[in-house]
Amino acid sequence: MGDSERQSIRYVPAKSNYEEAVAGLSLEDVTPTTAVVSARLQRKGPVTDPLIMPIYHSSTYVLEKAEDCLTATAEGAPIYSRLSNPTTEAAEAIINSLERGAGSITFSSGMAAVTSVMLGFLRSGDHVIYQLPVYPGTATALKHMKSAFGVELTSLKDVTVEKVEQLIKPNTKLLWFETPCNPDATVVDVERLAALAKAKNILIAVDGTFGSPALQHFIPYGIDFSVHSCTKYIGGHSDLIGGVVTTKTVQQWRVLKHIQGTYGNMLSPHDASLVIRGLKTLILRMEKISANALRVATFLEQHPKVQRVHYPGLKSHPQHEIAKKQMSAYSGMIMAEIKGGEQGGRTVAENVRVIRLAVSLGGVESLVEHPYSMTHGKYLLTSEETDESGITPGMLRISIGIEDAGDLIKDFDQALEKVVL
Repeated sequence: MGDSERQSIRYVPAKSNYEEAVAGLSLEDVTPTTAVVSARLQRKGPVTDPLIMPIYHSSTYVLEKAEDCLTATAEGAPIYSRLSNPTTEAAEAIINSLERGAGSITFSSGMAAVTSVMLGFLRSGDHVIYQLPVYPGTATALKHMKSAFGVELTSLKDVTVEKVEQLIKPNTKLLWFETPCNPDATVVDVERLAALAKAKNILIAVDGTFGSPALQHFIPYGIDFSVHSCTKYIGGHSDLIGGVVTTKTVQQWRVLKHIQGTYGNMLSPHDASLVIRGLKTLILRMEKISANALRVATFLEQHPKVQRVHYPGLKSHPQHEIAKKQMSAYSGMIMAEIKGGEQGGRTVAENVRVIRLAVSLGGVESLVEHPYSMTHGKYLLTSEETDESGITPGMLRISIGIEDAGDLIKDFDQALEKVVL
């Protein structure tokens, strides 16, 4: 017997349920036409688990007894992938291990996560206080809630606990904030806002996409809904669309689970597998990204053609002390206002060479975009809303990646040279 034979003798051919006569059916009892459709791998020996969570493609799951359908639903076992899927639930379990909530639930996009909170917890006549600026998709969703369902809205710039308290009405149901916010990186005091919401018996949601759950944790402060776009830092490689909400209570999670099953906005198992991959390196990536961003922000702040820079890690940031309290590092999102107005901002955005001009953020590659003419301008907001949000013509939103920080600085330096004042 050769070496290869001695090695392979430890293995046996794969057998199907028919070859093993499971449930009394053998290959002799069915035709090849039936066997090729219904044969299943039948394993023997020790139970082994794959190191990496498999992608469960299956839309439905086989039951032994009819009553198992209700039992499986009650106990969380999958019966239909619109309702639950092992790959998707694995991603949710990992995220919740970071967030430390009652449970996390993933959605087909960040906006699906945002709107599911609104659909699940707002009713006609309710009042929402929300921050400006805010992600334009969120603003659009809130305006839809107003026009379609009669939800009352109040927006607030330069958020403080005192200002929010003054705006609360008897019908105020939800407070909605971002920290750092999109696109100017304003930071809100999560601990104090959560305490206010609790005292007033109001729900509070915080979108932490700009910081990621690696750097900031809202649930321990008493936040009801911690919202993230998985498309951004959680996925981390600009190759998936997804969102997640982590809730303070199981009952809140169940409301969102019902919304998800009803509207069908679940995360696909394929995207869930990419989320799991991204989560494995999230903390490492955020350490590198944050270190890079601090160096780039420091350079930009000192450049003569840059009007101002907002980055939570800079001492000049208006909420730097709050950021120090609630963030372990300061992420990769920089707002830089270039001198020369719209032409100055566009000149830099269109002349970088290592950094790419693109919407979105949070990937390993550095990106830059011009909010005034792209995400926060005519695309989704009126000119009045753009002005109200404080979006200026020279503003750039920069998402720093994991490249060499020196190369990124040189890239900005050569682009800034082209700005004519």
